[in-house]
Amino acid sequence: MPEWLVERGIGESRAALVDADEIIEARIELDGSIRAGSVVQARLKNTGINGRNAIAVGEDGHEYLLPSGARQTTEGAGLTIEITREAIPGAEPWKRALARLTDNEPLTALPASDQLSGRDLTFPAPKDELGAAGWDDLLDQARSGVVPFTGGELRTSPTPAMTLIDVDGYLSTEELAIVGAREAARAIRRLDIGGSIGIDLPTTGSKAARRAAAQEIDSILPQPFERTAVNGFGFVQIVRPRIRASLVELAQERAAFEARALLRRAVFESAGAKRLVAHPAVIHAIQKQPDWLDILSRQLGGSVSLRAEPNLPMSGGYAESL
Repeated sequence: MPEWLVERGIGESRAALVDADEIIEARIELDGSIRAGSVVQARLKNTGINGRNAIAVGEDGHEYLLPSGARQTTEGAGLTIEITREAIPGAEPWKRALARLTDNEPLTALPASDQLSGRDLTFPAPKDELGAAGWDDLLDQARSGVVPFTGGELRTSPTPAMTLIDVDGYLSTEELAIVGAREAARAIRRLDIGGSIGIDLPTTGSKAARRAAAQEIDSILPQPFERTAVNGFGFVQIVRPRIRASLVELAQERAAFEARALLRRAVFESAGAKRLVAHPAVIHAIQKQPDWLDILSRQLGGSVSLRAEPNLPMSGGYAESL
């Protein structure tokens, strides 16, 4: 039976739905994030344009975009807002957390990992259960956007408008359309991709193959979602709820993503003093969070130092014993 495994790590909490030793659904939640569903007090910074896209600032200094505006609220006035989508990594204005006006009382929403009916893993632990289910491979898919499958591969690209998934391979056109649709749907679920998603399947003149491809998507993706039919050019669009960043989007903030991944790997090393060796950008990301090293030091039972190595790839950091 599928089982949710929750691992509360350094800087993030990780959750994976595992079935037959394979991750079929996953999510990463960053520590300190304001969760969707939270209700916070804020002040209106900007009324936006034509009553839309107002900007509010919370008491903690975080900015929120209000797509539907703030009605008759004047700039500088207080207001209460409900978070509808958590912030997405990146500097673009539309990647702020999204919110709307509400009359509800302030509320701190529980992390999604606390709402799952699953098993909390001991962390650190002698056995890496997430790793055994393919967590490292999942992170590699998130950072590269490449998801291999028997007969081809997917290439996933986040854009401002939608997440695009291109299907390519060496199977026959009809078979690749069907298998590609199945693998794309599995990747969407596994990488926690929400919002507007476009899948570019091989062009096929077979209406039966296009219908079969659509049925594969319907059988794998849990509701709620909407999709178009697979058109004659092999394109199908899917819209899913989007309340947080996908693993692919989190990986776009590369240095921080790799820093947290390195800390996770280090926890499963032997106990004792360690030196973390990584790309300078990854080292800088860790230095910006001094409590991370304090936690790791306690978990390893020894001091932890850092060394920048410019020749290492961003994902190539490692821990060495001292």
